[in-house]
Amino acid sequence: MKRILLGILLFAFLISCGNNKTKTDPFAAITDMVDSVKYEVADTLQQVELKEEPKPTEADELFDDFIFSYASDETLQRQRTEFPLPYYNRDTPVKIEERFWKHDYFFTQQSYYTLLFDEEDELELVGDTTLKSVQVDWIYLKTRMVKRYYFERKRGMWMLEAINLREMEKGENEDFVEFYTHFVTDSVYQSKHISRPLQFITIDPDDEFSILETTLDVNQWYAFRPVMPADKLSNINYGQKNEDLSNTKILKVNGIGNGYSNLFYFRRRNGEWELYKYEDTSI
Repeated sequence: MKRILLGILLFAFLISCGNNKTKTDPFAAITDMVDSVKYEVADTLQQVELKEEPKPTEADELFDDFIFSYASDETLQRQRTEFPLPYYNRDTPVKIEERFWKHDYFFTQQSYYTLLFDEEDELELVGDTTLKSVQVDWIYLKTRMVKRYYFERKRGMWMLEAINLREMEKGENEDFVEFYTHFVTDSVYQSKHISRPLQFITIDPDDEFSILETTLDVNQWYAFRPVMPADKLSNINYGQKNEDLSNTKILKVNGIGNGYSNLFYFRRRNGEWELYKYEDTSI
């Protein structure tokens, strides 16, 4: 009985198909639906890829603007880091995969950052918008280690390309760093390495739009002096020389979001470094 019923149904299906003027594929609708979904998925994935592709931002014009955005924004930091990232720990090269990367806040978790220059003219490099290569350093004073981040501007975007942790090399501020470390940790040594008198530049207390130029003796220096970094220094290499051969050094201490700005001018006389000018234009 079941066989007879199955035969009747099959016969009816064939007759109905034969009566149609246009033959149709019963699976065509399903095939079209699958193709449609497939193309929609591919379209969506392509849009996601395009969305995640890093693009230049206004902050890329000035490196200082970029580095603060890079340090503060974890998503941007991952987008602007070339993975796997080459990391040189002294003589041991490794590559950091993105999944092992930890957000690096640089100096944004402290109230200031520092810059080193050889000459006053080099201070203008900070605002240079044509830079293509910049290095950011951490200089660890006690261990004489330097951690350097290498940034390159490609397609209008700043990208971190490598990190190098190594001992400070001879000729790259080594002599000055040795002096500075002693200068900020030993008050007796400091007093012997301050010019007499010490040039002092600050904002006129009676007119905030005017600059006051005067001098300080050693006792006044100790009354006016700010806290100077004694553990580590940061430095952004915009293209300044930073050579041991230079007989002048400038340490710039910039506050982060607090209007703090100090400049310390050092010079080498008769083989000895001394602080000869101090500038405080904090607002």
